[in-house]
Amino acid sequence: MSTNHATGQTSGLSDLKILDSTLREGEQSYGVSFTSRQRLQIAWMLDYFGVDCIEISPVISESHKESLKEMIRAGFNARIVSHGRALPEDIDVGRQCGAEWVAMYHSASDIHLETKLRVSREMAIERSLIAIDYAKNHGLKMRFTLEDASRSDPEFLGRFISEVSRAGADRIGITDTVGTMLPSAMFKLVRLARDSTDRPIDVHCHNDLGLAVANSLAGAEAGADQVHATIDGLGERVGIASLAEITMVLKLLYHSKRDFRYEMLSELSGLISNYTNNPISNNKPLVGKNAYTHKAGTHLGAVIRNPRAYELISPKAIGNSRKIVFGELSGKNGSAFLLRTLGIEPTQETSQKIAQGLKNLRVGDLFELELTDDLEAEAVKAEEKLTAATPN
Repeated sequence: MSTNHATGQTSGLSDLKILDSTLREGEQSYGVSFTSRQRLQIAWMLDYFGVDCIEISPVISESHKESLKEMIRAGFNARIVSHGRALPEDIDVGRQCGAEWVAMYHSASDIHLETKLRVSREMAIERSLIAIDYAKNHGLKMRFTLEDASRSDPEFLGRFISEVSRAGADRIGITDTVGTMLPSAMFKLVRLARDSTDRPIDVHCHNDLGLAVANSLAGAEAGADQVHATIDGLGERVGIASLAEITMVLKLLYHSKRDFRYEMLSELSGLISNYTNNPISNNKPLVGKNAYTHKAGTHLGAVIRNPRAYELISPKAIGNSRKIVFGELSGKNGSAFLLRTLGIEPTQETSQKIAQGLKNLRVGDLFELELTDDLEAEAVKAEEKLTAATPN
């Protein structure tokens, strides 16, 4: 990985893999429960979008078992991962559904071992090795995840990782279970894991302090080759890293060549919103309504001339749309566009009067318009007309 110091942009991580956990972690979000048909639809769309893995927990219910079976039968390009505890009975559920890959987890922090599981450190390792041995004896490939790794004793964590790696774990999962890490600390944590195993590493970061995306990418920079995400960042409490944000940061700032179908991002978000009856937050990065809404007069004038003045990427590229707001912050360019939309040829004088009139109303935002290609062309004409009429 390298950094362009002139732009501050970082290159590398071009092959970073994405595991989507919407059907596992996402269903742990309050108020979220998918039907079997909805799970299959979400899985189809995620596979078409281009994620590398999709995980689900068949141990939750008969409905989840059937969903896992259907996903396996569908023959997706994405790897389907059966998620459960580090227990033979959970492994059996996935195996009986036809899973080739299982993901098991065991707590690694003292607070979890002492208060949740009431087992010693040594017992935690012993239980984990038994589960890994059971999975490998049944011909399964598996990821072993160390839950609450970010609050674990580093020396013990390193030993735990080494033990489960030697026992046959195919991948190692490192989690920031309560979102307590700074990116610099997450980098060091994954470095510790990298020094303790030669197996590929996953990172799973929670968003309790709003750092899930940053921590996921820090983990990847430290040597993880797969990060976990969900649509809109759904998950336990406030969720984990958002699929849209992770993939677009990879594209725009790390110059990833992954061929994700980015134009599906807004559609995926809308699908989940529809299935959960939870509206998409207006301020949600990339897919929210406000992501491409322009209001201030100077902003609007610049966007009319060149959208990249205030947009990192075209809204079309992610299935969103550009909107402009009319109200007391509208300037003459916005007013000229409004007049032209209404079939009135704008002039400097009328545009300035309209802009002043909107300010004098003092009622905030009056209405918005989606800036379609046709309307954008009209906006450019209006702006050009005003520019030509402005004295030098």
